[in-house]
Amino acid sequence: MWTDNVSLPGMLHLAILRSPMSHARIDGIDASAARSMPGVVDVITGRDVADVQGSLPCAWTVTPDMAHPDHPPLAVDEVRFAGEPVAVVAARDHATALDALEAIEVAYEPLPAVMDIEDALADGSPLVHQSLGTNKSFTWAFDSAEEGTGGDAAAAIDAADVVVRRRYVQQRVIPAFMEPRSVVVDPTPDQITVWSSTQVPHFVRFFLAAVLGTPEHKIRVIAPDVGGGFGGKLQITAEEFISFLVAQRLRKPVKYTESRSEAMLSAHHGRDMIQDVDVAADRDGTVTALRVRLLANMGGYLRLLTPATPLLGRYMYNGIYKFPAHRFECTGVFTTTTPTDAYRGAGRPEATFAIERVMDDLAAELGMDPVELRRRNWIERDEFPFTTVTGLTYDSGDYAAATDKAMGLLGYDELRREQAERRAAGDRVQLGIGVSTYTEMCGLAPSRWLGSLGYAAGGWESAIVRMLPTGKVEVLTGTSPHGQGHETAWSQIVADQLGVPFEDIEVMHGDTRTSHKGLDTYGSRSLAVGGYALVEACKRVVEKARPMAAHLLECDPADLEFVDGSYRVKGTPGASKSITECALAIFAAHDLPDGVEPYLDADASYDPVDFSFPHGTHLCAAEVDTETGQVRLRSYVAVDDIGKVVNPLIVEGQVHGGVAQGIAQALFEEAIYDEDGNLMTGTFVEYTIPSSADLPDIVTDRTETPAPGHPLGAKGVGEAGTIASTPAVVNAVVDALRPYGVTDVRMPCTPERVWQAIRNGGGRP
Repeated sequence: MWTDNVSLPGMLHLAILRSPMSHARIDGIDASAARSMPGVVDVITGRDVADVQGSLPCAWTVTPDMAHPDHPPLAVDEVRFAGEPVAVVAARDHATALDALEAIEVAYEPLPAVMDIEDALADGSPLVHQSLGTNKSFTWAFDSAEEGTGGDAAAAIDAADVVVRRRYVQQRVIPAFMEPRSVVVDPTPDQITVWSSTQVPHFVRFFLAAVLGTPEHKIRVIAPDVGGGFGGKLQITAEEFISFLVAQRLRKPVKYTESRSEAMLSAHHGRDMIQDVDVAADRDGTVTALRVRLLANMGGYLRLLTPATPLLGRYMYNGIYKFPAHRFECTGVFTTTTPTDAYRGAGRPEATFAIERVMDDLAAELGMDPVELRRRNWIERDEFPFTTVTGLTYDSGDYAAATDKAMGLLGYDELRREQAERRAAGDRVQLGIGVSTYTEMCGLAPSRWLGSLGYAAGGWESAIVRMLPTGKVEVLTGTSPHGQGHETAWSQIVADQLGVPFEDIEVMHGDTRTSHKGLDTYGSRSLAVGGYALVEACKRVVEKARPMAAHLLECDPADLEFVDGSYRVKGTPGASKSITECALAIFAAHDLPDGVEPYLDADASYDPVDFSFPHGTHLCAAEVDTETGQVRLRSYVAVDDIGKVVNPLIVEGQVHGGVAQGIAQALFEEAIYDEDGNLMTGTFVEYTIPSSADLPDIVTDRTETPAPGHPLGAKGVGEAGTIASTPAVVNAVVDALRPYGVTDVRMPCTPERVWQAIRNGGGRP
């Protein structure tokens, strides 16, 4: 069931009036005509609720002096991006609510739009938030020399044989989830129930309580079936706050479901940063230093993870390479655009793009094969665990094995020969081969680590396992899936741990009344963190039933072994009791051993001691028509190492979906504003996402280096495809065009941009 399917007796329908201007003062709102329309129950403006609506939360204070302006759910005096809510209509049906929006008159006083992040930092720039006196939110810096994790990057760059300097632009993209956001709120006297298409029901409950003052135990949040998220629903939204406030105010259940255009306009956007990257190396290709400077567009406000999103990759710009010196700096900038926040991968795709693009550019500068350059600099299998120049300790990996397998599947050497032949012949259609050897940190993250960096929440996860008297099993997980197949994978884990049939297990999630403890799903953490908690809960169930089994078998508990769902007396074949038999005996409680409780439940939580570090090699072969600029992906190979795999089919789906999104950023997607801050790509007519016909067959395979210390040996896979694929595709496009003097094509690599890059390249015609 989707949130928009929820229908309650007496339910009102909401429609939100959104600012058509990116920056303006609100001089007044006249809603009298709308209020008088038949079927309209109320029209509420920001000034109507100014004293109670609070400010939308930002959960991550990345620096002590971070500028964090208030963000009212309904704008009160000023709007700072096109699409910001300014009023809400409550009506007896959806059509009437939409019609009433047309009758609301808002007097706007236009203010200057602030669109370019470099211009926004210049002296004399118009200010997004006048009270701040600046458009800078923060600057966060890391220097390996100062932190004691490496040498002086600036000195190493000055002394280097070879320095490659590049500027890469991460365009703004829109999550474009399948199901637009929807919220239903039922304000019954005893409890307010909220249905929301969200990735984070536990976060929604906490922040509604913390900001609006309703006791947390009086709020129940349900995330029913959720049609995609990709980070776009890792958010506490204005629409959730507005719906909650209206329901409380009118004492009626309400529903808000956004249109696709509203989703494109006002749901948070992703990426949008400028990356200036310098890499230094010796003539033999050994890298000596890396320096990265980011300008990141925050948009008009800081949402839940906005300032941290570009910084989630701050430890990963060095990638899989043994850099001895590194400096990183990021500045967050306010503009009059839709706020940015997490989008699939959240900071790590941006980091991987930068390091994998610049490694290809360095290889070209040195006249080396890009794979050979990587081999010369990556961490070897026998060097794990390896502490990088940023201070992170990578747990395990085998980059050579993944790369060798990928090269074999692609036919790398044969393609290089074909490429040389096409270049020699001056073929109109040139062949490029793109390489991306990535790693990422996932399983976010030790709670103490998060706390030390200013994050408001922790990184733990919870699971509860209940064995019923009939031997059936109920599982309550704190993770909240939105298409990842947790019900299947979690049932597999429990079936293996308890030895019960897969079909006898029910997994419950996404409801804060039943799964009352948890931190939800994002950052490829569900299996790496939530799966660990689930295994521990299963182990506690097994141990809880052990005294009962020993009692039934008239032996000492220490003499029992648990195998395939049964307790067996060691050395005594045939003497056994199944865990389901123990569950029934415990329920009956006729002859319980001392200290045994009359139920077989257990819960567990897990706070990771570190991130996990999946890795892999993605290779792309692309054909580029040098006369038209058209790019055709000829073949794509993804070899990932995500540790132990629970369900191969789910892994395949995650990789395929992630690769599709990464290809989409490389070739198709871009959110574009005009100079006044109007979104020009507000529908799928203008905002291009690929169809299956636009994508190549994706060949997938795996290597396996288990995560040490994890009971499942699992790492994470939800974001791997997106992280690896974008640089693989762009590297392929640029590789095809290097004879034409092309060193970069700005994403998305549309035919027009490719054609123009060829014309500007200065290479052979």
